[in-house]
Amino acid sequence: MRAKDLFLAILVTAIWGANFSVIKLGLTSVDPFILAGLRFTLCAFPAVLFVRRPNVSVGYLASYGLLFGVGLWGVVNLGIQAGLSAGIASLVLQFSAFFTILLGSVVFKESISKYQYIGIVVALFGLASIITITDGSATLLGVVLVIVGALSWSTANIIIKKSGTKDVLAFLIWSSLFSPIPLFAMAFLQHGVLGYVATFSRFNWMAIFSILFQVYPTTLFGYWIWNMLLKKYPVSAVAPLSLLVPIFGMFGSMLIFGEHIGLSKILATGFIVLGLAIGLYGKHIGGMIRARVRA
Repeated sequence: MRAKDLFLAILVTAIWGANFSVIKLGLTSVDPFILAGLRFTLCAFPAVLFVRRPNVSVGYLASYGLLFGVGLWGVVNLGIQAGLSAGIASLVLQFSAFFTILLGSVVFKESISKYQYIGIVVALFGLASIITITDGSATLLGVVLVIVGALSWSTANIIIKKSGTKDVLAFLIWSSLFSPIPLFAMAFLQHGVLGYVATFSRFNWMAIFSILFQVYPTTLFGYWIWNMLLKKYPVSAVAPLSLLVPIFGMFGSMLIFGEHIGLSKILATGFIVLGLAIGLYGKHIGGMIRARVRA
């Protein structure tokens, strides 16, 4: 990979990791569902006026928009508000990789390798380490909500694969049309009109920064660059860099919120990242080692 492209890839993972802390900043003054609703409103408009609709059925766009906007980010926002730190949230969300593998085996009849099973078991040790954290940065409700978000993300990945779309950015923009109304409706059902009044009475520059960061660097720029790199280079050269996301997520939370990184968090991070590495790339690495041994 060229140095310029490697820099862009690392920049995107840094943005995606930092995004969890930026979300937490926004949640200090904005309701979780309203925050996500505003994010996806701006993801859709005005871009939808200039980007041609992808050649897929409305059903794919609607289901992806509901899962990605409501099931993933609406629920993750709620999990962070429920007491989960930005760093831990970025770590737990990586379980979506394993859920995608398991769902893929059911929907597409893809086989699951022994490395993937080993990776899941190793990552579960990391999840167990998170549950033992007692410094207030991890709550059971928060962990459960982010795991639900990870499952939603995995299901959304299956939907986008089944759609067969070749223009992922256009798919993301048009599917975003289906996210805001359910998110705003959920905020209304939860708190009524007073929830909106309270949110916008506390609206400040931090909330504006949080929303704009989530829309442009995180969603539109990040996914555009990432998918461009996936088209330009082999998946095996790009995908491993996503393992940097929880590292940047933890570092961002430490830098912005002063989150303490103790032994439990180091173990959790180590187990989950190691589990991801084994599950996603163990077969490839094992094949390379066996080839060298035979040589």
